[in-house]
Amino acid sequence: MDQIVAKEPRQAEAGTILLSLRDVTMKFGGIVALNKVSFDVPSRRICGLIGPNGAGKTTLFNCISRIYHASEGAITFDGQDLLSIPPHRMAQVGIGRTFQNVALFKTMSVLENIIVGAHSTRSTGYWANAFATSAVRREAAIVRKRALELADLVGLSDLLDVKVEDLPFGHQKRVEFARAMASDPKLLLLDEPAAGLNHEEVEALGNLIRRMAGDLDIAVLLVEHHMSLVMGVSDKVVALNFGQVIAQGTPVETQNHPEVIRAYLGN
Repeated sequence: MDQIVAKEPRQAEAGTILLSLRDVTMKFGGIVALNKVSFDVPSRRICGLIGPNGAGKTTLFNCISRIYHASEGAITFDGQDLLSIPPHRMAQVGIGRTFQNVALFKTMSVLENIIVGAHSTRSTGYWANAFATSAVRREAAIVRKRALELADLVGLSDLLDVKVEDLPFGHQKRVEFARAMASDPKLLLLDEPAAGLNHEEVEALGNLIRRMAGDLDIAVLLVEHHMSLVMGVSDKVVALNFGQVIAQGTPVETQNHPEVIRAYLGN
């Protein structure tokens, strides 16, 4: 692992569990990708999810966001049985996500991409939009105002009209974060957000994740191979190996756990 500077954990508030996983198992034929994974993510906290390649991190993300349907176990989000909710309603129930590979509308502007993220929050129907009623215009104004606020939060206020394809990769990542936040999620899933970024961009990313969690009052579940980033921003870290939880706790506790050291160093 690279050099790690673990942050001091914030005091968690009692009774504020937002996401709860119990014995989550995912099988692909005879392959067990996840084996009885259990942990909690508190509200308004940053939880890092680490592990070597093939540990099951992205598979777990796909189970939480309902791209995959877990073979066994239970996932509860904000008091709801997440496994009973259709995948297309994830944004509506309060879960936003970014992906390893940036997936934006490249020929659209920064502002337009962020506005797209708010689509699931709109309440006006087809006919109201077709006739551009006053309700539609009011809603559009609210969505635009929210998009402008998010662009400011991620440092893109001066680039609103720039096409995404003309932005450097680090800025495209920021657009994706803002778009994910436009649906007003309670939980944001970040899948390897530091991939492809240089050292300065990773440092800025850490500051951005802290701001998003703090200013927007959300929880973050972060999958990342960049250990300094994970340990620097997380309140809690969960370590996976071969589809199983091998350690969880504060960043300091997890990084010093013998099973985590063995998983990364092979000792």
